Amino acid sequence: MALSATPYKVNLSLTDLDRGVYATERFTVARHPSETETRMTVRLLAHALWYDEALAFGRGLSDVDEPALWQKSLDGRVLHWIEVGLPDADRLTWCSRRAERVSLLAYGKVDAWASRVLGSAEALANVHVASLPEAALAELAEDLPRSIDWAVMISEGTLYVTDARGQHELTPVWLSGER
Repeated sequence: MALSATPYKVNLSLTDLDRGVYATERFTVARHPSETETRMTVRLLAHALWYDEALAFGRGLSDVDEPALWQKSLDGRVLHWIEVGLPDADRLTWCSRRAERVSLLAYGKVDAWASRVLGSAEALANVHVASLPEAALAELAEDLPRSIDWAVMISEGTLYVTDARGQHELTPVWLSGER
């Protein structure tokens, strides 16, 4: 018997001072059986970082032809393809051919990955890569409740996430491109 996805209820209050975006959203996000809490946390942070009304979660792990998140135009073109994790150079190239803009929010052993992959990706003008600080991300993702209530403020590129346990500060490091 196959394992089913775990639903998480999310209440997100977003204040992005850098872009002048203010939004409150309530949605359900599914965590794939093989997905870690950390990866799902990164997907939620990517949603806040690149928020747009048309931004939607992809099937991600259950469908390799879809990203973690994406924004499509009304005519079906992919305007923004958002990946999370540490994909290989072939994956980044493949994604860059399918969207006008590709953003990657990397986490984990980023230094080793960057030395292997990032050189190949720098030639891709529409690919933008940022990494998250490992310790702060681990603290935010630890024991993630099934009902997530976050207030996210973005100021000068830093994400301030307030949850039931307090405030978490995450400053993405841009390895390639820009927000």
